[in-house]
Amino acid sequence: MTASITRRRSRRTGMKSKAAVAGAIAVTGALLLTGCGDQRDKTTTSSAGDTNKAPLFNTLPAEIQSRGVIKVGSDIAYPPVEFKKDGQVVGLDPDLAAALGKVLGVKFEFNNNKFDGLLLGLRSKRYDIIMSAMTDNKSRQEGVDADTGKRVGKGVDFVDYFTAGVSIYTKKGNDQGIKTWDDLCGKKIVVQRATVSEDLAKAESKNCEKKGKGKISTEAYDDDIEAQTRLRAGGADAGSSDFPVAAYAVKTSGGGNAFQLVGEQVEAAPYGIAVPKGNDQLRDALKQALALVIANGEYDKIIAKWGVKDGAVDKAVVNGGK
Repeated sequence: MTASITRRRSRRTGMKSKAAVAGAIAVTGALLLTGCGDQRDKTTTSSAGDTNKAPLFNTLPAEIQSRGVIKVGSDIAYPPVEFKKDGQVVGLDPDLAAALGKVLGVKFEFNNNKFDGLLLGLRSKRYDIIMSAMTDNKSRQEGVDADTGKRVGKGVDFVDYFTAGVSIYTKKGNDQGIKTWDDLCGKKIVVQRATVSEDLAKAESKNCEKKGKGKISTEAYDDDIEAQTRLRAGGADAGSSDFPVAAYAVKTSGGGNAFQLVGEQVEAAPYGIAVPKGNDQLRDALKQALALVIANGEYDKIIAKWGVKDGAVDKAVVNGGK
């Protein structure tokens, strides 16, 4: 898969291979870091500037126009999509938010939280949107738990801005014959909690048992970096995450000597900016902003900067996930 980040993030679709792309490249960009209540931190990116010159300022809800800020929920530990470097928050999502902020004439304020708490934060109006490599899928659109089928909230709309899949990686030089998910039967994998990788591991474990093979032992962590650390220490046979994240880890961890990608990406699906159901004005404003950023070339520059061209989209779409 290319960067999934479903995050990561849970979806239930048939597996589909997608050509792998290069890992992320060196990062730049500054964000102002400030304190925040019960989130881990709060970061503002993009300058509102002169709202009279922002072409889409008047498309925003009046409350956001007055506030001048869009509050973003994000798990800022998922390089190269969003992460901290030298005390600053950088990545694909912050850069894209800055570009959207310019055409909307507002600031995007990133609030750091664990991924599995982001939808709850959105429902409680802690955030206006979620921008965190979140996979657009029907269960999230409908507010349904992917495992139980029970309704857990009102649901969200997505403005899709990237396409990613899920990859498997192992310690470098020690893939233990792992090339596909089927090869993980009887082995242990590390993943980030509440992601597509975790869903896949659970589903494939059931398939392994049906075939009379050993189940896949899955260890889930709060963030992907913790999972990588566990694998490096020899606590698992493999790890799985969205392709861009896995590729970045392969390129950078241990100076490029810690991990290797194995097999092909699967479960390619769109990342989306999540907006609460019923907030059509904000959703449509973001869609128009993304369309403008794609048209003016800023989107392609950001995608190229992070080395993830294969995941680029050519138009803004609402709820394109299955």
